[in-house]
Amino acid sequence: MAQKCVHKGCGKVYTDPDEVCVYHPGPPVFHEGQKGWKCCKPRVLTFDEFLEIKPCTKGKHSTTDLPPEIEKKAPSNLDPATQSLASKLAEVVSAPTRAPLTPQPAPTAPPPPPESEDDDPSLEIPDGKVCRRKGCNITYKKGQGRSEDETCIHHPGAPIFHEGSKGYSCCKRRVLEFDQFMKLEGCKTSPKHLFIGSGQQKSKSKTANTSTSENGEELLETVRHDFYQTPSTVIASFFLKKIDKEKATITFETQAIAVDLPTSDAQPKRYRTSVPLYGKIDVEKSTYKILGTKLEVSLYKADGASWPVLRSDERLTGEILQVGRAGRV
Repeated sequence: MAQKCVHKGCGKVYTDPDEVCVYHPGPPVFHEGQKGWKCCKPRVLTFDEFLEIKPCTKGKHSTTDLPPEIEKKAPSNLDPATQSLASKLAEVVSAPTRAPLTPQPAPTAPPPPPESEDDDPSLEIPDGKVCRRKGCNITYKKGQGRSEDETCIHHPGAPIFHEGSKGYSCCKRRVLEFDQFMKLEGCKTSPKHLFIGSGQQKSKSKTANTSTSENGEELLETVRHDFYQTPSTVIASFFLKKIDKEKATITFETQAIAVDLPTSDAQPKRYRTSVPLYGKIDVEKSTYKILGTKLEVSLYKADGASWPVLRSDERLTGEILQVGRAGRV
């Protein structure tokens, strides 16, 4: 009589009980987007690839999906206590196991706010104005005409910074360094660059986030920051282009950083603030360096504890930040 083998990875209909069966004796494993079997090493990302993983073990077909030693009939000369133990063991093994947890998708950044797709023809484009679209970086030269063959290659999505990796929500590329992130080639092409748009978004942003000093400097209320950590150090980055290394000052305190960052732009900017830190640091061992697009500070932890956030005034999200490299399954 034909029967169907229930071994994972086999599923053949057989009539010969001595026919060789090739199957997976271990349960499936789904972890952090990876898929595979506990009994062998291959790991894949898609479910179709998971179904194509070749079975790793040879044995005989089965209709109960129990280990071979359980499938064998117990000898009749066993005493009642041994038979009872074997029966209980069979019940435990045959009990349904909990289904593997489905990995939860990573949180995605909110969609970027809508903006004008064309420059207002009534507004003059300033010389040296950089295209507003993320990842384009084309600069307008005063007096140049707007060609019909003009193309803008950019990222329409929002930047994503998650556990040290950096990229855009509109494409899959991810890098570790901010300089590499700034060089990520766009994934969408538009027929025209967007230098000023309607002019309203720029005016609103400047009014809300900046002011002007007596020296004519544009005072920035905030700049974007990011951080990652090792067991002993927190590495934080404050992103601001063209920081004047000669005039910038960074002061480390027990649980704060005082920064004063003027820029060397034609229209100079200045970011001055005191950053309250989540944990205490060793002032003597903490260092900093100024790069082309940011200030990077290395904060040596005083107690070696993990920091869930950089600033003490930031809201705790409950997310557990992993320190070090993730383990393999």
